[in-house]
Amino acid sequence: MNIELFLNYCVRFYERQFITRADVNRSNIEKFENLLKDYFHSDKPQTIGLPTVSYCAEQLHLSSNYFGDMVKKETGKTAMEYIHLKVMDIAKERVLDTSRSISEIAYDLGFKYPHHFTRVFKKSTGYTPNKYRTLN
Repeated sequence: MNIELFLNYCVRFYERQFITRADVNRSNIEKFENLLKDYFHSDKPQTIGLPTVSYCAEQLHLSSNYFGDMVKKETGKTAMEYIHLKVMDIAKERVLDTSRSISEIAYDLGFKYPHHFTRVFKKSTGYTPNKYRTLN
């Protein structure tokens, strides 16, 4: 009984930090967005691949678990979902550039295989990259 009480207290204490540190967390979310923007404007997607939660947390000097919980509290999405949304936002812009092939765009974004990019893009938008390109 005492252990359960103690554990409940610990959980409440952990959850409370996301409320009391709202400004700091908002600042970290902005840093996270800038990190992703800079990541895709560099050669990291081609050399490292898609950004991971642990990579982003490490760059922001946070533990992966804390970072994941913070993103979930601030955005309502898991850190991985948030990263994928950002990747798809960039992908939608790049797909509209008809001077580049879908494969080139996939590799530039850090996907190892163009068909994986196509599958993720279709799941996100409801259209294949080529169909999305022709509709827009």
